[in-house]
Amino acid sequence: MKIGVINGPNLNLLGVREPEIYGTTTLADIESSLEKTFKEDHFTFYQSNVEGEIINALQSFSKTVDFLVINAAAYTHTSIGIADAIASISTPVIEVHLSNIFAREDYRHVSLLGKHCAGSISGFGAKSYELAVRAGKDLMSK
Repeated sequence: MKIGVINGPNLNLLGVREPEIYGTTTLADIESSLEKTFKEDHFTFYQSNVEGEIINALQSFSKTVDFLVINAAAYTHTSIGIADAIASISTPVIEVHLSNIFAREDYRHVSLLGKHCAGSISGFGAKSYELAVRAGKDLMSK
């Protein structure tokens, strides 16, 4: 299966940025773990701090992958553009977050993307990505 994983702003700093919230696992560690766990699948990883580049990646990846996993980070709560991009593609998208967004600041409780996604997973740290891939694979097998 072909799986796209898109990460948004500041996730390139995982492992050093607020480890008390996000842990010490780096984005490279997460990517490596996914490849080791799902050896039979092909991953394409992308990270950008720029909203428009994330929109471009969503549109581009949607033509080449079976499903997408996105951690839009802070853009989850602010980006109508990313939400519209997800709504405009037919490729299933699973939203993922390292921290439990509902246990954090009030503004993080709202996801502009969620209503356009097949589902959302949050609060399990780096394991959230693995859970999202398992959910996506299950979704595609139906």
